Formats: sequence, structure tokens, C-alpha cells
Amino acid sequence: MSLLDITGLNRHFPIRNVWGRRTGWLRALDGVSLSIAKGEILGIVGESGCGKSTLGKTISGIHPPSSGSVRFEGHEIATLSPSAGRAVRRNLQYCYQDPGASLDPRWKIGTSLEEPLIVHTDMSRADRQARVHETLRAVNLPERHLDLYPHEISGGQQRRVGLARILMLRPSLIILDEPTSGLDVSVQAVVLNLLLELRARFDLTYLFISHDLSVVRLFSQRIAVMYLGRVVELGPTEQVFAAPAHPYTKSLLSAVPIIGGRRIVDSFALEGEPPSPGAIPTGCRFRTRCPHATPLCASEDPPDRPLTDGRLVACHHADSIA
Repeated sequence: MSLLDITGLNRHFPIRNVWGRRTGWLRALDGVSLSIAKGEILGIVGESGCGKSTLGKTISGIHPPSSGSVRFEGHEIATLSPSAGRAVRRNLQYCYQDPGASLDPRWKIGTSLEEPLIVHTDMSRADRQARVHETLRAVNLPERHLDLYPHEISGGQQRRVGLARILMLRPSLIILDEPTSGLDVSVQAVVLNLLLELRARFDLTYLFISHDLSVVRLFSQRIAVMYLGRVVELGPTEQVFAAPAHPYTKSLLSAVPIIGGRRIVDSFALEGEPPSPGAIPTGCRFRTRCPHATPLCASEDPPDRPLTDGRLVACHHADSIA
């Protein structure tokens, strides 16, 4: 059974001129559909500006969806009011790319960790303190950190505090937005191992957003490749990496560095910048950068087509170029 089901999710931002009049729409999310099973780790990858973070923020309610359906634990949450959605979304937490930005610099770590329990529960002070200490130990931080301010700890420790704050309410789904960006390789490994330990201990499900394909391959069970606000390929991670079906996926994997050189997938190097989300090309949105584009690609937007191995690919010619 799916923990999260997303169908036709759109998030469009108005484009305004200097007089404040709307002149168009920036289609940050454009018909995204996917599901996440309980206990799964789903990776979301793509170039900067493809809509990865917007997807996570729209699911979690930070951005209201323009249209579409978001069902979490059997509840439709896309159309809920902020007050009604808050009660449902306590089990759905968003981990910011910059954890320091989510911590009040005027509050000590202990205060920041206790705040979610004060707002969302009726636990006694003693019970709140017990959970704060338990959760801090779970992320492998010493209790003396409770009396420190965010600026007094390292970036890696701030990531752990951010995770601890999210875990205070014992959520079932955590959206991780670039959880290892800006960290040394050794610290990245520690954070990833910690995430796996927390997943097993607290029965968590992860939506893992990252631009680092090597990390996604090691960490995720399935992968969704996004381009200009749409998922263009979705399937088991190893299948996608072993035999990418969409030309955009091929181009991304061709740039993954390996020991002794670079990984080349069909010698396909991606050229040029993606079009603006405010002026998406007609037909296939990748056709302006695709060496396999045909007149059909310019006239018709490709639907999500299932392949024989169960993957979904939004490409008219996936079978012929795989």
C-alpha cells in the first residue's frame, strides 16, 4: 500500500512585469505523478531548476499546489486549509537543504527541539524533556549540545540537530532536500549511515532529493528523473543506472565521475541550458536539447509509457534509443 500518492500535481508561479501585472506562468511543477510505498527510499534527481525542491515543498504544504492530488496516509491533503492540513502533515516533515536556516539563532538547541512538542502535543514537560534527550542520543549528539546555540556547532552537527527536530513528532515520511550538500565526503558518509539507522529505528520513509547521482544510487531504491517540472523517467535505481531509457537520463549519467575517468553512456553529452519554465517548448520539453528529436516530438507531449521492465518513461522513442 502506498504511503504517498501524487497525481497530476501542478505548481505554477505568476510572472509579473514591473507594474505588477501577470504576464505568464512559471510552471515549476507540471503534471507530476508518482507514489511512495511505506518504508521506501525514493530518489529525485535532475538539473538545478528542474523542480525537485518545489516538489518537496509542495507535498509538505510549504507551497500550496495549483492543482492536482496529494494523498498521504489515505487523506487528500492538497485541498486542506492550513489549519486542517497542519494536523495531517505532522507525520510528513520537510528537512531543509540548509538546516541552520530552520533553527532560530536566538534559541538554544534544547529549546528548538522542544518547540514542536509544545505546539503539536499536550505532553508534560517531563515527557517532552525525555523525548528531547532520547532523540538527541538517536542522532549521536551529546546532551551538552542542548545548551549551545546553532552558530556554536558545525554544519554536520546542524544537520543532525535538524534531523532531531524533525524526529520529535515521530513522522512516517521525511522529505530530505539535499541532506549531504556542502559536506565533506567523510561527513556525507556519516550522515547517510545515520539516515539509514534512523529509518530502521523509527520506521521511516524517505523522499530523497539530490543532485549527486552517486549518492542517490547508493541510497535510493527507486529513482525519479525530473526535467522542467515533469518526471521523465521513473523506476528501480539499478535498472535506471544500468540501462537509462530517456535521453535526458542518459545525458545525466554520462557526467557521473568514476575512478580513472568519466562514465560515458552512448557518448551522449548534454549541451546547452534548459529552457525557462516560463516558456516550456511545445511537444516534448526536452526536444530542444535531444539529438533524437523528430517532428512528432515537436507536436505531441509524450505520455508516461510503461516499459517491459515496469519503468515509466516520457519519451516517444524510448524503445528505439534504449
